[in-house]
This record gives sequence, structure tokens and C-alpha cells, in this order.
Amino acid sequence: MSDADPPKLRRGWTTGACATAALKAALQALWGGTFPKDVQIELPKGEVPRFALAYTAKGDDWAEVGIEKDAGDDPDVTHGAVIHVRVSASRGGVVFEAGEGVGIVTKPGLPIAVGEPAINPVPRQMMQSIIAEMAETYGRKGDVTVRVSVPGGAALAQKTWNPRLGIEGGLSILGTTGVVRPFSCAAWIASIHRGIDVARADGLTHVAGCTGATSERVVQDMFDLPDCAMLDMGDFAGGLLKYLAKHPVDRITIGGGIGKITKLAQGARDLHSKRSQVDFEQLGDWAIAAGLPDVRAANTALEAVEQAGTPLAGIVAEHALGHVDAMLAGTGIQTGIVIIDRAGTVLAKAGLARAGA
Repeated sequence: MSDADPPKLRRGWTTGACATAALKAALQALWGGTFPKDVQIELPKGEVPRFALAYTAKGDDWAEVGIEKDAGDDPDVTHGAVIHVRVSASRGGVVFEAGEGVGIVTKPGLPIAVGEPAINPVPRQMMQSIIAEMAETYGRKGDVTVRVSVPGGAALAQKTWNPRLGIEGGLSILGTTGVVRPFSCAAWIASIHRGIDVARADGLTHVAGCTGATSERVVQDMFDLPDCAMLDMGDFAGGLLKYLAKHPVDRITIGGGIGKITKLAQGARDLHSKRSQVDFEQLGDWAIAAGLPDVRAANTALEAVEQAGTPLAGIVAEHALGHVDAMLAGTGIQTGIVIIDRAGTVLAKAGLARAGA
């Protein structure tokens, strides 16, 4: 590795993988009589990680194991949380229950039915496979109640999308591969998609995608939108708009600061500073064409607006609206753009946002 090479980021394991490992160890104790020192499971793509047991407890007809989640180098709010699974006999089949810190689904649009514990389909499938495997090994029926809990999960869930998605009381048990990829763009985009699904299922006609907390607050107040209408777009304008094009709502408002919206106006789909930059030559051309001062020498888009005035922000908003409309062509979705400064002052509006509708 050269000095210029970035360090390799360490991957981790999802809450679903941890729950599956805890389930396997708990069944070994319930049906085999003793807890293993550690446990291995096979993930959907064939990987076989090993997990140490962080907690064990056992009664006459139940056993419980906790596994500490290691998210690797991903900034996951559940890193270090202990995922507990208690197993006991059910009256028939596999029954999933939400314990402390695991949420309950209260809104349609998610892959789990309303009223069910927020344990996603792939973790459920992984755990059901383990139950079948262990039942065969120990000559038992696979009639098991699986109670998943995460101590402290209710507080952690406030830092996630769960409250907006209608998942109440705690975290979701997630994972499609069992592996946490550090700084996963895919995970963020998947959250945006689920937000759109819930908004559609809830019958919402107007949603908003914003680049940050300040623009979100301004746009939400401007249109009196409920929390579940607010899509945490971040830098992923393309991910949001592509999914909306296939799963439309009546109306979308995009809100953000002048820098990120300028990049959207210039055709960027990923607005992160490492993956797109403001083209100041083009921004200067727009300003000059409108009779505004040349801003090619500006260091930031905000400085350009300070030099040329808020009419330049209006020009940026119109160009951004054009790109959004192009991505949503043929869908019938009505669009609007809101640009704010760092203090939350509205600099410009375009489309339906400008009309104040």
C-alpha cells in the first residue's frame, strides 16, 4: 500500500446476522443443554462469520443469548448494541416477538405487516433456516417463539428513520446480506426508498427530499408536511428521483443549500463534495447571460450569490427544476425547488414552490 492509499475500512455485521447467531446459540442451550463458547452462521452470500456470546441466561423452558453488534468502520447507531434472542416453545410454528427496544410496524408500505415486530424478511428467513437446521440436529419440532430485544433500542431508534416510517418503540432488525459495508451509500438509498413506500401507502400526495436538517425544517414548515412526508435525501438526489419515477406521488419538493442545489442544477445526481463539484465557469455564464456580475472567480456557490445577488439563486433553482423534471418526465409528478442559506432564509423558489401552492 502506498502512502496515498486510504486505509481499508473494516466491515461489520447487521442486526439480523447478530440475531440469527444469538438464536442458534440459544437453541443449542435450550435443546442441547449448554451454551457454546461462540457460534458460526452462514450468511446469504456464503460467508461464515463467528460471533462471541456477550450474554447468556437460561430457565427450565427457555434460553437467551446476547451478541454485541460490531458494525466495523461504519458509523452505525447500533454499533456496540447487544442483540438479545430468547427462545422458548411455541404453540405451533415459528413465532416472532418484539422485546425491549425492538419496534412494531404501525404503517403500511413496509415489507412487514402492520402489527408485526420490525424484523425484516431476510433476518426472519435466516432465523427460520437455523431453527429448521437445529430441530433436525436435535430431533425436535421447529415450534419456537423467538423474542428479539435490544436494551436501549428505543433511544437509539430516535436516531434512525423508524419514527417516520411508522415503526414505534424501537429498532428494526435489518440486513439483506448480513454484512455492513462501511459508509454504505446503498443503505441510505434503501432508506429513502422505504420512506417513499410508506408515504405512498399512507396516501400522501406531497413529499419532500432535502439535503440537510435546516432545509428540511424550512420546507416542512413551508408546506405543513407531516414527518413521514420528509425524505432524508442527503446527497442522493438521483437515488430519490429514480425511485420516484417508478413509484410516483403527485408532488415532490426538493430543498437544500445553494451549493448542493447548484450541483443538481448542473446535472449532478450525487451531491457529495467528493463526487461532484460546482462548475463556476457555467455558473458565471448563467450570471452574465442574466445581466448579473461575473462570478467565475467565486470560491463557493454561496459566495457567488453574495456577489451577484439572490437573482442568481433564482436562476440556479430554475435549472435545478429542469433537471428534476427531466428525471421525472412522463410521470405526471409536479415539482418544486427551495434554496436556503445556512441560517434557513429562503433564497429562491422554483416550480410549485415558487407559486406558494
